[in-house]
Amino acid sequence: MNMEVLEPGLLTTVQDCGRHGYRHLGVGQSGVLDSFSAAVANILVGNSPGSPLLEMTLRGPVVRFSVPVRIAICGAGIDAHCGDLVLPLWRRIDLAADSTLRFGACRSGARAYLAVNGGFEINPLLGSASTDLRAGFPGLAGRQLLAGDRIRLADGIRPDCAEPRIARSWANPSPELDLKQPALVRLLPGSDQLADGDVLHATAWTIGSASNRQGLRLSGASLRLRKPREAISEPVMPGTLQLPADGNPILLLADAQTHGGYPRIGHSIRADWPRLAQLRPGERVYFVPCTLEQATNLWRSQQQGLARLAIAVSQADQA
Repeated sequence: MNMEVLEPGLLTTVQDCGRHGYRHLGVGQSGVLDSFSAAVANILVGNSPGSPLLEMTLRGPVVRFSVPVRIAICGAGIDAHCGDLVLPLWRRIDLAADSTLRFGACRSGARAYLAVNGGFEINPLLGSASTDLRAGFPGLAGRQLLAGDRIRLADGIRPDCAEPRIARSWANPSPELDLKQPALVRLLPGSDQLADGDVLHATAWTIGSASNRQGLRLSGASLRLRKPREAISEPVMPGTLQLPADGNPILLLADAQTHGGYPRIGHSIRADWPRLAQLRPGERVYFVPCTLEQATNLWRSQQQGLARLAIAVSQADQA
């Protein structure tokens, strides 16, 4: 055992970059909801961006490491302590053996990520260690973490330190993930057109309490199709904006089903999925029209920023 779960938190799961290439078989993607924060956390500790890590929702766990570890915490503004020491986010931190890491509530945002150098030893299924809660695989027995769980760490750096050691440098999440600013999410047009498309972009949509890793339930205006049609099951994916019969849209996230019968009225661009992942019930999101060219450029820019961070971290380690 290298890490023991003393308290599980509200919803803590093992995730990586997801399970790809199996949607035609009815297998969803799963994986981290905030891919940007997860990638930064992994890069800071020296892992590849898609390595398995912990995703913590609204309130984090309490875990104890039996060996020295190098960690990073990114994403939501979560309270984190090691003993009496308040741990910063977006930095590399070395912890001594037998350290207890205690997470509290997310003060801003909804999901935080804990990366450990080397990652976690989780048997992958269909090429991914991600937990799919709806399908029940794989992660840790296909479920969220529970008190008493023990997870083995993969081989990695075991820092020589008697107390927490915090790096001076840090990663800046802005502007990719600025939780102090209104949530503006860019939207590509869908295959189904609305009777009044301006309403979609003029409305402040409120996140419903029934939202989860499968999707965000939104309220704010009742939308109608320009040409109502018979419901036919069609492919959907994370980012798809569906319109149920009640007129309140649903924006699908990483645990989205592979097919659905609701009309598809838009698709959020991939570069904005991290911001969607950080929305809490009661918060608002605004949709902004976007072109395919803009979406492609924004995604490339985000990936280039992560690549530059990886180079900077590597050079700092070699200095």
